[in-house]
Amino acid sequence: MKSADHWLGKLSKLRLDRASGDPAPHKPLLLLVILELAHEGLLPPKMLPLTPDLASRFMSYSTVVANRRPQRPDVRYPFHHLASDGVWSPLNEHFEKSDDRKRTRYVELPSDFVLFASDPACRDKARHLLIAKYFRPSEQIALYELIGLPVPSDIEIEQNAAYQSAEDAMQVGREAKFRIHILAAYDYTCALTGYHLATISGTSIVDAAHIHQFADSRNNELGNGIALCKNAHWLFDKGLWTISDDFRVVVASSRFTESGKPDLLLANYQGTCLRLPDNRALWPSPMHLAWHRKAKFDRD
Repeated sequence: MKSADHWLGKLSKLRLDRASGDPAPHKPLLLLVILELAHEGLLPPKMLPLTPDLASRFMSYSTVVANRRPQRPDVRYPFHHLASDGVWSPLNEHFEKSDDRKRTRYVELPSDFVLFASDPACRDKARHLLIAKYFRPSEQIALYELIGLPVPSDIEIEQNAAYQSAEDAMQVGREAKFRIHILAAYDYTCALTGYHLATISGTSIVDAAHIHQFADSRNNELGNGIALCKNAHWLFDKGLWTISDDFRVVVASSRFTESGKPDLLLANYQGTCLRLPDNRALWPSPMHLAWHRKAKFDRD
């Protein structure tokens, strides 16, 4: 069962279209409508249909942002695309998965989202977060009036807009811990080139690089890290070099051309040993090295 913090975290990170400058307000507007349905006891327990009533409520909410959105709002867009934010699953008229907003007729609501929206305290937190984060000051006042909530102070609005879930906050801490331990273990020195540069202001040319990319692994264990200078990091992420199980450099020389001073050329590092920490417990994990060789180095 997902917690209230989980759902507030999702609502704080909606993927919005920003092609026209301002983020498109349609997703947060529809979510405010959904919360209104929950407030009125009209939110279904599982399957929410796309109905004229839902579209009408959405159109009424959309008048609040009419000045910055000249095109006529279409409820079908957020109704379908909130799936990309993990809020619900779109279905067609046959209750099968829908990949086209024009065919989406229902959304399947997670039971814990329904419980979240139906809880008065959680619902008000969600409303405050959505209004503070995704709307202009004048729009915020209009939405609070529409919903029937008192307008918070500027400080409260700023706090709502800056909401960070406990999981996100913990992740920030884990990332900082990963960086501190990896850079210290390698003495702020690039494992590939041996280059070291650190300033008294706390900056360094060396990054704490993930071997198994973090976006895929969500792994901040120290065995998934290595200290690399900016160029070496970029080249490693592009799969132009990798690391063997005996910690030697393997270069994909056939995949690039280069020129420059000899000590700058990647090809010249072929077969050299990495500079690793004295503590073997902090050396790269063979499991993560194997992932990098297969996913990055051998992809072409």
